[in-house]
Amino acid sequence: MFVPKAQNPALAALLIFSATAFIAATTLLAKALGTGALGPALHPMQISHGRFLFAFVAIVSAVGLLRPRLRRPYWRLHLGRTSFGWAGVTLMFASVAHIPMADATAISFLNPVFAMVLAIPLLGERIGPWRWFAAAVALTGALVLLRPTPASFQPAALLALAAAVVIGMELIFIKKLSGREAPIQILLVNNAMGLTIASIAALAVWQPPTTVQWAALAGIGLLMACAQACFVNGMARADASFVAPISYATLIFAALYDLAVFDVVPDMVTLTGSAIILGGAVILVWREGRVRVAAP
Repeated sequence: MFVPKAQNPALAALLIFSATAFIAATTLLAKALGTGALGPALHPMQISHGRFLFAFVAIVSAVGLLRPRLRRPYWRLHLGRTSFGWAGVTLMFASVAHIPMADATAISFLNPVFAMVLAIPLLGERIGPWRWFAAAVALTGALVLLRPTPASFQPAALLALAAAVVIGMELIFIKKLSGREAPIQILLVNNAMGLTIASIAALAVWQPPTTVQWAALAGIGLLMACAQACFVNGMARADASFVAPISYATLIFAALYDLAVFDVVPDMVTLTGSAIILGGAVILVWREGRVRVAAP
């Protein structure tokens, strides 16, 4: 029988923070593939196929080496998690091909806000006033990044917003699974099902990748496998509503990667919106730390 991980908020925060660096790196490679920087531009569904293909190879290799004890999966939960996850990744890859990585990442990472709200009816978690306040601050920052004026609004931003909604739902399924199955089994089943869904979807848009593009697709898959391992283990060690907002750290890495590779300098709107979002995450972490120290 699988024994759930002991609650450890500090380790959970570290694992989620590490996952953000890997996730931002996959977004960078996806942008390079989707904009034609590495050859003829690939369709987002083909990029997400590469992500699941090589992540599956990495996870299967890890299972072969570790030989964990597997049990019967909760298929309905896995199907829900994988379906929302595939849709979220594909929408995110589509958005970064048209708008700056920092903006797309910031908008898509409204998903912790949606996850926090969904955690109330679906996970039975109690959300205190400080968590609501932190979420409101983060949402304000995301609205700044949406640039909701006729002169500056970009339709591609709606792709990132849609990604936020579906990934927020995926977080709920991840949390439901984290206490029922071992993380390595969750990753194995998720990537196997994801590869099946992505393969079917990619048939309609497939074009032969170049050698460089295959390498980038492999990089996306391997980096995402590392991110998933960190994320699933982090979610298993703390409340979803506590660890999810830490994912906003992806904003920092996305901006740095975009600047280093594509020479995209964040403008004042990006900096302001990102700062507000990160401020909301800091408020949440600070308050949770105070509560845990004061608790008997």
